Amino acid sequence: MKHLFILFILMLFFANSCKFIEDKGWFGKKVDTLEAFYLKQDSIRIADSIRLQIELMQARERARLDSLQRIEQEEMEWLSRFKYHIIVGSFKTPEYADLYSEYYSKMGYATEILFSENDFNLVSARKFENFQKAIIDLEHFRDTVELYAWIYIIK
Repeated sequence: MKHLFILFILMLFFANSCKFIEDKGWFGKKVDTLEAFYLKQDSIRIADSIRLQIELMQARERARLDSLQRIEQEEMEWLSRFKYHIIVGSFKTPEYADLYSEYYSKMGYATEILFSENDFNLVSARKFENFQKAIIDLEHFRDTVELYAWIYIIK
């Protein structure tokens, strides 16, 4: 037992002088607390900058969606304002409606393609706020431009 104690003391003495033990420590690498603190602060800074960028992207997306919603609402108000349209053509095929709309645009009319409830593409040559004005212009339009023009009322 005495020899074991002396052997343990000698091992402890030689172990403390070993370069490997000094570098690594008894239980692994020594941790520098200041270095660990700086690493932690750096990771917190990176996480904060990522969070800030995500918040900026979300704010931009919200602003974009709000502007799209506002534009759509203004368009709906505009369409509801002009609810009487003089229709010069009605087509199931969108390409035909585009060609017919282009034809009347070349004639100087501000054409518009409307979509009816029964999947027709309606080519509108003029639009009005007032029904009486639409009727008067329809008569003139039938006499001079398109004999089969008619009025479509947006509900």
